[in-house]
Amino acid sequence: MIEKDELAYIKSRLDFWDKLSESEINLLENNIANVSYNKGFNLHSTDSECLGVLLIKNGGLRVYILSEDGREITLYRLSPGDVCVLSASCIINSITFDVHIDAESDTDAYLINIGTFSKLSNQNVYVENFAYKNTNERFSDVMWAMEQILFMSFDKRLAIFLLDEITKTNSNELHLTQEQIAKYIGSAREVVSRMLKVFQSEGILEQSRGSIHIIDKEKLRELI
Repeated sequence: MIEKDELAYIKSRLDFWDKLSESEINLLENNIANVSYNKGFNLHSTDSECLGVLLIKNGGLRVYILSEDGREITLYRLSPGDVCVLSASCIINSITFDVHIDAESDTDAYLINIGTFSKLSNQNVYVENFAYKNTNERFSDVMWAMEQILFMSFDKRLAIFLLDEITKTNSNELHLTQEQIAKYIGSAREVVSRMLKVFQSEGILEQSRGSIHIIDKEKLRELI
């Protein structure tokens, strides 16, 4: 059962709430559940059932596709307060590619089940618009990710990623493995390893097992 304070938080993230009828509000309130996923859990893929819409309470999700050679290409990442609509991609006609979603860390979220969200989006244009607006906004992230892969040099892509991470975490110490970085920027671990060694030789960073310490942000910015 969703508590009142939780409901207030959910309402603040769903801009269609005030456009719902009383019966629609009752339907929605009775079909929101607390869900938890362990780090690394795959909650949505080609073979899994359509979940519904997720509102992240804490933790984070990573949305990605697989290349023809099986590499994971990260499209974008979701943080607390973000809404994940692609977990309900089965009811969005414009989604024509296979999307995978993993828990990037231990994650708690609110889930609007697929049956309820499908019914609401079919009968309420504001809910339908919310789904398409959210999807369109995320497609700009998708296009940015693909543009990086297709048109940016690898050192620039890696530099952008590292700078984004230290900004997001507010720390020059990043607890990431080379395998994780490769997944985030759509590359192979060996390529990441070689470039990190280049950055290290240039005095940009230092590496230790499972972590990277940025020691010269200005040199990193010069690569962009």
